[in-house]
Amino acid sequence: MYDQSRELYDRALSVTPGGVNSPVRAAYPYPNFVGRGEGAHLIDVDGNRYVDYVMAYGPLLLGHTLPEEVEGAIQSQLSDGPMYGVPTEVEVELAEFIARHVPSVEQVRFVNSGTEATTSAVRLARGYTGRDDIVVMQGNYHGAQESTLVEGDDEERGPSSEGIPSAFAEHTIPVPFNDVEAVERVFEERGEDIAAVMLEPMLGNRGIVHPVDGYLERLRELTEEHGALLVFDEVMTGFRIGGLSCAQGAFGVEPDLTTFGKVIGGGFPVGAIGGSAAVMESFTPVGDVFQAGTFSGHPVTMTAGLETLRYAAENDVYDYLQGLGDELRSGLQDIVEDQAPEYTVVGRDSMFKVIFTREAPDTFEGHCEAGCRQQEACPRFDRCPKNGADVAAANTERWERIFYHEMRDRGIMLTTNQFEPQFLSYAHTEEDVENTLEAYKEAL
Repeated sequence: MYDQSRELYDRALSVTPGGVNSPVRAAYPYPNFVGRGEGAHLIDVDGNRYVDYVMAYGPLLLGHTLPEEVEGAIQSQLSDGPMYGVPTEVEVELAEFIARHVPSVEQVRFVNSGTEATTSAVRLARGYTGRDDIVVMQGNYHGAQESTLVEGDDEERGPSSEGIPSAFAEHTIPVPFNDVEAVERVFEERGEDIAAVMLEPMLGNRGIVHPVDGYLERLRELTEEHGALLVFDEVMTGFRIGGLSCAQGAFGVEPDLTTFGKVIGGGFPVGAIGGSAAVMESFTPVGDVFQAGTFSGHPVTMTAGLETLRYAAENDVYDYLQGLGDELRSGLQDIVEDQAPEYTVVGRDSMFKVIFTREAPDTFEGHCEAGCRQQEACPRFDRCPKNGADVAAANTERWERIFYHEMRDRGIMLTTNQFEPQFLSYAHTEEDVENTLEAYKEAL
């Protein structure tokens, strides 16, 4: 059934560490190798067809098959030459689009990945404030950079990966997501040294955790009171959650800096930092914070991103995805109530997940119906995940060893671990959702 994937994996092990080029692609006992994508579906090298909810881990807002006008614009740009190393009009147009729609953004600097964006944002925050310390959330992922690959808490911490000097952890302070008291304590103790608080406004790399009421607002207050910057990492949520205004628009809190990636590249490598002109102009060549990249503002990527976002704006893509997402999450909630009441359905808009939590509420009356929103009146409120540690305490091994394979064998491609979200695209249909719900019923 998966013979070609197994053969490719054996070959890959000889020339690639672990047989994959990103550890999230690893799967037990080996991953499926993809031959092509069609709409909302993947076809692997063995000819097996799947409804795809990985969607390249988020970038493919429109699915695998691009609308004709989007594909045509990309091909036209490619025919003019892949890149030039000098400015182009399309990078200005994409920056204008982002600045026009995202509340906090006046200027944008394009880079080549989410990691590059968050790395540059940390450097910018430190350069702008003249301070060294960064507060991050336990369980947040801000790319493969030394300053945020830190684990522990505000009292004892260290690098979360080999190869990172312990000195980096001295200036990075992890606190639990959704814990106001922890952040207040850190600011009380060392507020004069804190350059920024960096977080995903909705925890996205630990199974999707919604902020509790007032949490983001309090972070905004604390950073302003102490002269620090608030940095939203919207690499994942940008132009997925909250539509064109992103998660910050949905939650009504404006950061000083925002990092972007994934969707704004339309399926091509991309990253960006956006914020007020006062902060952004600390970047070279205007200011003294160095940032540069040969492939930054790549014209093919810029064209793909701009045309994707224009298409989304002009074709009610976000309304469609919100409706389809609510339908899917509501259906999952019904299944969970009946078959696994201890599990928690999470997500909003075009993101979703079922977290294999371990405690069931006494009743489901009045619960969050289309994904956990951390509503205090919900009977699950005291049991639903509030931070990364809560998600990590769920039954992650069952997902990776059993559930992922059960769903794959039923033609549904999910992420290989419980921590990564699932993504809907404009190419998904109600029939896809119906088939997915049937597969969940059988696999759970």
